[in-house]
Amino acid sequence: MSKFVYADHAATTRVAPEVLEEMLPYLSSEYGNPSSLYSIGRASSLAIAAAREKIASLIGAKPNEIYFTSCGSESDNWAIKGAARANAAKGRHIITTVYEHHAVLHAMDSLKKEGFEITYLKVDADGQIAPEALEAAIRPDTVLIAMMYANNEIGSVLPIREMAAIAKAHKITFFTDAVQAIGNLPVNVAELGVDMLALSGHKIHAPKGIGVLYVRTGVRIANLIDGGGQERGKRGGTENVAYIVGLAKALELAVEGLPDMERIAAMRDRLAREIVSRIPYSRINGGMEHRLPGNLNVAFEFIEGESLILLLDMAGICASTGSACSTASLEPSHVLLSIGLPPEKAHGSLRLTLSHENTEEDVDYILEKLPPIVQRLRDMSPLYEQVGKN
Repeated sequence: MSKFVYADHAATTRVAPEVLEEMLPYLSSEYGNPSSLYSIGRASSLAIAAAREKIASLIGAKPNEIYFTSCGSESDNWAIKGAARANAAKGRHIITTVYEHHAVLHAMDSLKKEGFEITYLKVDADGQIAPEALEAAIRPDTVLIAMMYANNEIGSVLPIREMAAIAKAHKITFFTDAVQAIGNLPVNVAELGVDMLALSGHKIHAPKGIGVLYVRTGVRIANLIDGGGQERGKRGGTENVAYIVGLAKALELAVEGLPDMERIAAMRDRLAREIVSRIPYSRINGGMEHRLPGNLNVAFEFIEGESLILLLDMAGICASTGSACSTASLEPSHVLLSIGLPPEKAHGSLRLTLSHENTEEDVDYILEKLPPIVQRLRDMSPLYEQVGKN
């Protein structure tokens, strides 16, 4: 392997050295339980309070609106199930989108078994939803709207501020999964007008196993995890002090790095142009206008995405063929199907996600290795052989 290029930052990221440095004391000498009254316990409690305050300031929230969770999926589940159950007396109708993360979609499936009715808003070929579509779907018994800020597979960025304003006008709780948006876009909950927001640490160079749920003051939400009264009685379980401290530092670095998104978007655009020009029978999935800066999703006809990923890996390039949470599935991506791709084309998709750690040399290397790998796979395809004969 002559070179290594990591181009799957939407799946996960390495822990930043600055983040690890902040965490280390709480993995060694400062090991006290935050609920304990003695000094090392109080030190842990103070560290959590400082992290909570920092995270709140970075996203425009109040410290008492920040709740620490184990991951984005837990935050999604808590927000959706907690808000639905807390407001069930008002109504049992929920609105979401067809291309949400599975943590959201499966939470909706769970609520269906409890008697809730779900409306799934469709997306267009660019992965967009018009605010008018949301307005038309609202009913008198609608109690929750859950819409992701940015899609994890095709990077589509939804007009969340406009959607939240519609929900507020109807006095409906609005939740957004911002796991992919954090670190790629400016995120301020006060400016967005959302009632709840989820984020995850491992997408922004914090460790896996830590997340946040923002819940605006006054929003009613039932507990998902009961226990010893941690997180102001809303989420039981001894706090993961080191990871909480690490997440606060990672979010600080992510916000500081937002100006670099212009460079990252330029690399993404170059990749898109060159791939489509060099590789026939390829197309960009989703629109390029309202898209996360580092996200590129391409469909290649006549090949299987899994084979493509394995050959890229042999060349030292890490990428994915869909959501990292479902790469073991043989089913075509529900996201790609939602924007109109037929299953055979959805199967041949490639997601490349860049970050501030990527360089123009990385782009050069991808462009060097990808075309011959695609051609090699097509040479083994009987469908492609038929195209050549025609």
